[in-house]
Amino acid sequence: MRAIWKGHIRFSLVTIPIRIYNAIDNKQSISFNLLSKETHNPVKYEKKDKVTGETLRAEDIVKGYQYEPGHFVIVDQTDFEKVKLKSTKVIEIEGFVDASEVHPTLFDSPYFAGPDGDVAAKTYTLLSEALKASGKVGVGKIVLRDRENVVLLTPHEKGILLYKLRYPEEVRNITQVPKLDMDQEIDDAQLKMANTLIDSMTKSFEDIKLEDRYNGALRDVIMNKIEGNEIVSIEEEEPEVVDIMTALKASIEQAKAEKKPMKKADQEEKTEKKKRKAS
Repeated sequence: MRAIWKGHIRFSLVTIPIRIYNAIDNKQSISFNLLSKETHNPVKYEKKDKVTGETLRAEDIVKGYQYEPGHFVIVDQTDFEKVKLKSTKVIEIEGFVDASEVHPTLFDSPYFAGPDGDVAAKTYTLLSEALKASGKVGVGKIVLRDRENVVLLTPHEKGILLYKLRYPEEVRNITQVPKLDMDQEIDDAQLKMANTLIDSMTKSFEDIKLEDRYNGALRDVIMNKIEGNEIVSIEEEEPEVVDIMTALKASIEQAKAEKKPMKKADQEEKTEKKKRKAS
């Protein structure tokens, strides 16, 4: 795994040399090239003036901020230089907070942080274990590509996971979602049945099979086209909308039925283990 950043974590007088790595495997995504429909040649994009239709070169284009409809203020490179921040190669920890205080909507890109060298490993591990024991996460700042970013450091297995955070003002308020302010009467019997269904479907996160079915199906389509095979698509039926109580009762029965074979399999596995020990 190749590091994308090298620097230090610093809090108070403690400094830890680290390297940062991408946590996301971009190779899993499928990318396409745009081609001409007739010739299948790659398509070249041209930037054009929307009013005159004139084709423009890169040096003919400037950046403008629209402050009123049809009115722009031009911002050039010298303006960007004025707000450019110098990268210090240091993640300055501003403080430690309870993990529950950081709302999920603020989380952006995840990265792995690892120790930079054998000497740093001990202090790095100490920070990771201290975060685990305290239930706290570190909130700090880092300058990346001339911009200051807020980051969160949280323990993860034997290491430290680093999240780039969004600024709170970037996140909309959920109260803006339509119809949330409508007072809805919830029937106690329905609520009880819903909780029963949730209980019956409760399982460990690692037991839930998570896979990108679309990505897998798309790869199959591509391989079949390469090999000249016929592609068969499956139409999914629209789910039937039924009365809520009927749906809840049927769902609970289905969840119970699905759990029974699992329990039987677990019991058979335990019996088999006992037999192996006895022999």
